[in-house]
Amino acid sequence: MWHASGYLGLFASAFGAATLLPLQSEALLVALLLAGQHAAPALLLVATLGNVAGSALNWVLGRYLEHWRDKRWFPVSAERLAKVQGTYHRYGRWSLLLSWAPLIGDPLTVVAGLMREPFWSFLLIVAFAKAARYGVLYAMTLGWA
Repeated sequence: MWHASGYLGLFASAFGAATLLPLQSEALLVALLLAGQHAAPALLLVATLGNVAGSALNWVLGRYLEHWRDKRWFPVSAERLAKVQGTYHRYGRWSLLLSWAPLIGDPLTVVAGLMREPFWSFLLIVAFAKAARYGVLYAMTLGWA
């Protein structure tokens, strides 16, 4: 049976988890997969789309973040910002393959926007990384791995 609320909840959870908010979506994906009331491939797609959309929001925020770097409330010191930019410059866009990783993935997507990573390359790399992470979780939950 198809339950829209499960898909919408998963999308919202995955979206929020990809932002800098302290959320996670993996437990909900596993619970929905185990409940068996939703199409498993659709759950994988919804989780991936939500997570990529949240990362895209991070990219947009990063893209415009520097406009406020001289404000007192700016969350990062000029030295820290320069260090983060140098690290991203050293490893480049391929560091976005770690966008799925806890603690570093979400800030990395903000930095990609800050460094003006072209949106389409950002989107392709992040979508691959997020889909791979959810795919592994999907396979493990359904006993394929």
